Amino acid sequence: MTETAVATKTTTPTTPPPTPPTDPFDRDDLPAPPGATGALLRSLLAGHRLRVTVAALVLLLKEAAVQAGPLLVAYAIDRGVPAFRAGDHGPVVAVALGYLLCAALSGLLQYAFVRVAARVNQDVLLDIRGRIFRHAQVLSVDFHERYTSGRLISRSTTDVESLRELLSEGLQELIGVVLSFVSIAAILLWLDLGIGAMAVASFLPLYLLVRLYRRRAGKVYTERSTAIAGVIVKFAETMNGIRPVRAFRRERTNDAEFAVLNHRHERSNGDALLEMARYVVGSRLVANAAVAGMCLWGAYRVADGTLDLGVLAAAVLYMRRLYDPIDRLGMFLNSYESAAASLAKIAGLLAQEPGVPETTTPDHLPERTGTPGREVVFEKVRFAYRTGGEVLPAFDLTIPAGQTVAVVGATGAGKSTLAKLLSRFYDPTDGRVLLDGVDLKDLATPELRRGVVMVTQEAFLFSGTVRENIAIGRPDATHDEIERAAKAIGAHEFITSLPDGYDTDVRKRGGRISAGQRQLVAFARALLADPAVLILDEATSSLDVPGERAVQRAMDTVLAGRTAVVIAHRLSTVEVADRVLVMESGRIVEDGTPRTLVSGNGHYAGLHQAWRDSLVG
Repeated sequence: MTETAVATKTTTPTTPPPTPPTDPFDRDDLPAPPGATGALLRSLLAGHRLRVTVAALVLLLKEAAVQAGPLLVAYAIDRGVPAFRAGDHGPVVAVALGYLLCAALSGLLQYAFVRVAARVNQDVLLDIRGRIFRHAQVLSVDFHERYTSGRLISRSTTDVESLRELLSEGLQELIGVVLSFVSIAAILLWLDLGIGAMAVASFLPLYLLVRLYRRRAGKVYTERSTAIAGVIVKFAETMNGIRPVRAFRRERTNDAEFAVLNHRHERSNGDALLEMARYVVGSRLVANAAVAGMCLWGAYRVADGTLDLGVLAAAVLYMRRLYDPIDRLGMFLNSYESAAASLAKIAGLLAQEPGVPETTTPDHLPERTGTPGREVVFEKVRFAYRTGGEVLPAFDLTIPAGQTVAVVGATGAGKSTLAKLLSRFYDPTDGRVLLDGVDLKDLATPELRRGVVMVTQEAFLFSGTVRENIAIGRPDATHDEIERAAKAIGAHEFITSLPDGYDTDVRKRGGRISAGQRQLVAFARALLADPAVLILDEATSSLDVPGERAVQRAMDTVLAGRTAVVIAHRLSTVEVADRVLVMESGRIVEDGTPRTLVSGNGHYAGLHQAWRDSLVG
């Protein structure tokens, strides 16, 4: 750092240093490809064309019933009142009945529209939530390591809620306003060309006002969506890490960080309300000025006999009806800009391709004969994470079927990367990983997951019963099969001691049972799944001595005859291995049986001696 600083002071670069590429995952929203937002909306509505068409027709009929009112008023003033004075009550009674009929018809059509539109609304929301959930599950581990779960929650909750507001209220307002503008303009031009032309001319300032509002509000609602996502991410992160928060007294620090995000959300909400207020004030000013001008000019024309009083009354009523929905148009624009920002974020998420794509022409593993294990081959494998340098440079390894291989080495040596490639959580940058001669890329995901199972350091249990958690790999397993797997692992005794035995709810993340018991359940799950290749990634590193011994006894049962890769920090775990690999900087620096390596003078012998010294101490 010091050398860099000195060099900066004494030299003047002729060209600026290259700007490092920005990672899209550093942003809250993932950029959507051009046209992706529109394509998503069309696909969501594709299965509802008939109901959308019916809803539009119903709304059109409702608009016709509503807009008939001022025409009836004009007829009553210009024809009905003179007839009434002459003793003919028929026209006035007909107008009154017609007005009531239009009001009743408008109400019934509105009810029908709400019924149809609500069904479309709920089906679309159901569809998009399902798409987000399904797509998030098939995206690669690399994606989830970079895109936080809080952002996914925000996409499927607040952003979907923005769409709900648009679909349930906004579209009706938009269609109603557009139909009002078109029908009222046509009626006014039919009633009187001058009045109609004046009404149409008043649309221009309103159009400019709408354009200005959309341009300013679009930025505001994008910022608001990002701000609420930040609040959700911070909240989820804090609650998931509540133990270290309390242990390291981070409450005040978290409060301060959350307050910044919360104020950002508050400010973006305030900006959205301010833009809405500016629009409403401007639109009402345009509306009142247009109505006032029409009244003055219309009164002058009535006075000189070039315009009927009923036509002026109808024109004023129509103008009021034309501009009354302006506030509703503002609400639509409010919903639209919010939904557009949210839909763009959802489209960006759904546009993400899995880093580990599914093959279109899957191959099949050969039938297992003799041993339940399979041969594993790493053939000239190179691998680098997106955010860092190369982890495995030209890596070669062959593990015969049924062999248990322990992999040891310092943190960052590439042990876990090896396990992730074998599980196909990632694909190699170059080279191949083969299972009985078949490239993992050519296997269908279900067959790969049946053949290769990983047991991690933290045995993750889902909310539900012990039985359900053991049967995750084989949902169709019978109770007897589940119980046999638990007995073989040594988990049956503690399970039967639980309040409801195998039907005991382990609660969130298995919090009702201990870490060692969770690990035993994970081993029972692996045994029941009957994989050909088993990966144990630091499976005992978080356990106490009794728990570790229980898990080691379970390992003897699970590993029997299978191909196994054991990633270990504790060398006690290595004792079950047929072979030990010592890794350093992504390369194998030692390879042999535990006994051979211990008797030598290499890395493993040093690690083993240090471990024995720690036990004595």
